[in-house]
Amino acid sequence: MPLIKLYFTPALLLLVLTCPQVSQSVPVTETCVLNVQTLLHNITDILTQNKLFSGINCSKQSVELNMETNTPSVCSPKESTCSGIIKSEFDQESCLTSIGEDLNYYYKFLAAQPDPERLLAQTDLFRLRDIMENCFTMSLPTDLASKEAAAERPSTYDERLTLCKVLKGFQIRTITINRAIAYMNSGEHTS
Repeated sequence: MPLIKLYFTPALLLLVLTCPQVSQSVPVTETCVLNVQTLLHNITDILTQNKLFSGINCSKQSVELNMETNTPSVCSPKESTCSGIIKSEFDQESCLTSIGEDLNYYYKFLAAQPDPERLLAQTDLFRLRDIMENCFTMSLPTDLASKEAAAERPSTYDERLTLCKVLKGFQIRTITINRAIAYMNSGEHTS
């Protein structure tokens, strides 16, 4: 019987490693690390754009985070004590899933924002699209056609204020994503 197990184990391992339905995570590459770093840089730059936030001092506004995901907790490194709880293991699949949910949330939000000068489209949306397509097994949301059409009109004060707050939250979340992607790329989570 043990001889049969030896023959099945390599076959099952090969199946798990090659079957896309079984394993959905994409390996985190140096390109993904650089793309997420660039996204963070773009968000930081866009927050200083006076055109985008006319009439608002964005630096003095509060932050609105996406609270639908748990990226900070599931992406904390193993043996981390940042959250006050010692985490003994790192679950890469859960971390990547949560990051993907965050990226999807912010992509939908940003695509729906009025952007007549295309400041968001040329920086943040472009980089987000690239990360979602090339670093994750995600397709872009397809229900954005009417929202993207609305993006051509000028924004109201309330829309600019909300954009400022959400972008500040996205900047904070991108710092977490940036650290998590770099951690996975380093391979420290597997040792």
